[in-house]
Amino acid sequence: MYSEEELVKRCIKQDARAQEEFYRRYAPKMYGVCLRFAKNKMEADDILQEGFIKVFINLKTFRNEGSLEGWIRRTIVNTAINMYKKNVKYQQDVEIDKADIKQHAEMSAFEDIAAEELLKLIGELPVGYKMVFNLNIIEGYTHKEIGELLGVSENTSKSQLSRARQTLQRKLAELQNKKHE
Repeated sequence: MYSEEELVKRCIKQDARAQEEFYRRYAPKMYGVCLRFAKNKMEADDILQEGFIKVFINLKTFRNEGSLEGWIRRTIVNTAINMYKKNVKYQQDVEIDKADIKQHAEMSAFEDIAAEELLKLIGELPVGYKMVFNLNIIEGYTHKEIGELLGVSENTSKSQLSRARQTLQRKLAELQNKKHE
């Protein structure tokens, strides 16, 4: 097993064994990222494969500033965003001040649900909602950054997040009601 630095050097030199170890070391965590952005496992597989191709091609540009895992994650997220952009057939721009959005208090249902169930519910969100939710809530991007990445306005990003939260809260409430029946 190589150190991270040695592993990167060997991968840059096209060492197949090192590349295999690199993939085994980082792919499982990155697959979780892919699943959050993808519509299904097949699409997650595609994002992971395309992302790791980009990682291996661009590994020589990694400057050891920050964590390698963070750099890989960013590459995977950008790959997911690019695939999303390629697949978007129709984009609806809704300004937040024109949208009919009802604000709800945060529900305690989040506390009572298993992480696996919550990830499943996030995965069922419409693609735009899921993309913004993942980028903002899980990856920590600002609405301005999301707007630039996805080619939408900052207000559209805010609107998408609000609607994603509403949808999740509704689905969580339905789940809670089923559990208490």
